[in-house]
Amino acid sequence: MKNGEKTPKPDWLRIKLTTGDNYQEIKQMMRAKTLHTVCEEARCPNIYECWANRTATFMILGDICTRACRFCAVKTGLPTELDLQEPERVAEAAVQMNLQHCVVTSVARDDLKDGGASIFAATIKAIRGKLPLCSVEVLIPDFQGDLESLRIVMDAKPDILNHNIETVARMSNRVRAKAKYPRSLELLRRAKELAPKIPTKSSIMLGVGETYEEVLAAMDDLRANDVDILTLGQYLQPSPAHMAIARYVHPDEFKQLKAEGLARGFSHVESAPLVRSSYHAHSQVKSAAASASAVQGAAENVQATAATGV
Repeated sequence: MKNGEKTPKPDWLRIKLTTGDNYQEIKQMMRAKTLHTVCEEARCPNIYECWANRTATFMILGDICTRACRFCAVKTGLPTELDLQEPERVAEAAVQMNLQHCVVTSVARDDLKDGGASIFAATIKAIRGKLPLCSVEVLIPDFQGDLESLRIVMDAKPDILNHNIETVARMSNRVRAKAKYPRSLELLRRAKELAPKIPTKSSIMLGVGETYEEVLAAMDDLRANDVDILTLGQYLQPSPAHMAIARYVHPDEFKQLKAEGLARGFSHVESAPLVRSSYHAHSQVKSAAASASAVQGAAENVQATAATGV
């Protein structure tokens, strides 16, 4: 499909709009606390479902990104300020929403020395201070490959460290701005090295021109760098100015790819047309934890059997 070409979305991408009391309450709360969500800024197709169910992904460090990825609807420019009180407001909003699992992401802030890592860490600590039983997932940029910035985030001990490769190796330079495929894999590997017990996660968009075999190769790359959780979803063009959709991927193909991912050892794979990185994030955590526990139990049984000779 070419830019500007009007091709109807298939039936499986039709979204039910739900704008009830929960949706309106969350929208008003975000405005009152001067907070941003990736749900709105990135025009996520699941915003109505998620907000109706009182879940949201907070976007910290403002709403202006220093990069201009061809798939992303977030505003691009040069940010003018850093809000040091933002972590506390995010924590207050998490309390007001009574969250059990909180997802925090950000724009890319290449203008900051640490890429915003210290604000990520402060947000994790603020949420933990107000909601000790709430798990915290962070979806971070690549920090331009700076290990110390990554260390700042990992030292705050998020429950899940998420960084998206977004697409396959061949398409990466075309789809993303400044981010590099090998650097993203290195970040995920280093995150696991810094904190081996913290699950890592990544996401791939389908429908940007990749082949099935390239998706499998990307899965292998992620597993080679010890990534635990994978999400796969359909790319949707935010506006005619953004990268065109190469094809709509059928739900059956997403199911096949889920099976391929699980066979490769991911502890959890979320794969469907409308899946986004933080979609059903809380259930992903539970599933991955259960899978990891089962693997650990099996390993202990093998060791016990070997020790007893039974």
